[in-house]
Amino acid sequence: MSPAIPGQRRVPAHGKRAFTTTWWGQAWVTALEDSTLEAGRLSRGRTYARKGMVRQITVAPGQIKASVQGSLPRPYRSSVHLPVLTDTQWDTLLDTVAARAEHLAALLDGEMPAELVDDTRQAGVPLLPQPTELDPDCSCPDWGYPCKHAAALCYAIAATIDADPFVLFALRGRSREEVLAQLRARRRASQETATPQAPAGVPAAAAYSRWAEHTHRLPEPPEPAAHATALPISPPSGTGLATTDLERLMSDAATRAARLLAGDTTSLHLTQNLDAVRIAASAPGPEWFHHLIQNTGAKPAVFARLTRAWRYGGSTGVTVAEESHSPDPSAMTTARAALATALTEMTDVPARLRAWRNRLTLTDHDIQLRLGPDTRWYPYLRDNDGEWWPAAPSGADPVAALTPVWEQRSPKHSTGQTPLQY
Repeated sequence: MSPAIPGQRRVPAHGKRAFTTTWWGQAWVTALEDSTLEAGRLSRGRTYARKGMVRQITVAPGQIKASVQGSLPRPYRSSVHLPVLTDTQWDTLLDTVAARAEHLAALLDGEMPAELVDDTRQAGVPLLPQPTELDPDCSCPDWGYPCKHAAALCYAIAATIDADPFVLFALRGRSREEVLAQLRARRRASQETATPQAPAGVPAAAAYSRWAEHTHRLPEPPEPAAHATALPISPPSGTGLATTDLERLMSDAATRAARLLAGDTTSLHLTQNLDAVRIAASAPGPEWFHHLIQNTGAKPAVFARLTRAWRYGGSTGVTVAEESHSPDPSAMTTARAALATALTEMTDVPARLRAWRNRLTLTDHDIQLRLGPDTRWYPYLRDNDGEWWPAAPSGADPVAALTPVWEQRSPKHSTGQTPLQY
């Protein structure tokens, strides 16, 4: 049996879905509400839960139970039962978690991966409850199924499931410690049975010789001619084109051509909108910036954010601004530990770091670091509207990447204190 959960934390006072903030917590509430047509009893159960009438909750394999205060002085004994998984089902569930390192990393970070739930459901393992599985019971004389006291218990435990998805594992029959121990055993077994295959290949010297025999160097690009961007005549009248605009475009085309000859092909596959961002990042002036936004149909704030991302990181910086990905969990764990150590040394207060996919967020300072596909860390700051903006060039080291934005955000660094260090 798991230890008792201290008296429930206060839940939001309004809204039918106010008991949860995650999709898996809401799945628990949905299973409860889909299991009955007793809307009135569910409503009174929500009221009881909001008022804190659910006393200490105990989680055990296959059940949750608590004392629930009703209208009489003596509280009622309420419980909700859920079928535990068979050993075969547990093997399937644990194999699914162990197959992808990011599943375990997400669970340890308080997240329930939707892919994990989908994979186990397809294999016949119901981790999240189905409406027909919840079986309420109560010592009160109410014949409702569930009664308002059992409903209050279900709503009260939802907030705990929200914060710790391992509660669902405990309800299905195995505690957090048991699950982690069995996952570690599976990992050791897979490492012991793995037999590395010797890669086929040729000696490095022979491979280089073959490459050198068939490789021809491109000629060095010629030096740009003097006044290469000067137009011989003015643009025709009535076209709306200005000489300076065309000269800027000619200069940009010549610069890109020189880079292509030097082997830089990063600009070959840009979309029209991304090429507009690239041009805007070269600071052509407010009028150009305005026209680029108009002609691409982009939202000004989004376009400005991508322009800043390009200035700090080129096309990779834009990718980091627009997309998230799931990196190697060990890289995120190492970076998180390094940041926590550095911040604790600076502030003497344990850092509150939130990890999600490739992003580490300092929740108390509105600072975020994003790990790019180039394995570099890109710093971001959150503005007053809650939007994240690129704030400085990327760094190979997370602490070094954090330092410039920390100095911007923290007034302590303006007094001459030492910047973040290992």
